[in-house]
Amino acid sequence: MKIHHIGYLVKKIEKAAAAFEAMGYVREGGMTHDEYRKVDILFLEKDGYRIELVSPYAPDSVVAGLIKTYKNAPYHICYETEDFAAELAALENGGCVRMDEPAPAPAIGGRRVTFLMHAAMGMLELLEPCAPDCGQEA
Repeated sequence: MKIHHIGYLVKKIEKAAAAFEAMGYVREGGMTHDEYRKVDILFLEKDGYRIELVSPYAPDSVVAGLIKTYKNAPYHICYETEDFAAELAALENGGCVRMDEPAPAPAIGGRRVTFLMHAAMGMLELLEPCAPDCGQEA
């Protein structure tokens, strides 16, 4: 598995984006409105590192409770895998608890993701591989 991005939970996505841009980050595409998770998402990149700004837009968003607790903070690492099913099974066998079922992520070209929690590592996101013809980087 390789790191795809670090997810940052933010209250105001444009304000956070401007702060990261002032540090030299560059936007990768536009903002995505994820109706399934009820969040707005924006990817930025700097020096080969990608971050994902995640901001809830509804009180019942999957991260609405987290924003109240953590405010603006990094909260997960996303790993891209070559074998989604095998890596998911290995993570679950290694102590991770799956928090949701794999579902398409519109901000990442519709590729499936699932979130897991590990008592010692915190939250992880697992991203299925990009199909050979998808051409999707972010």
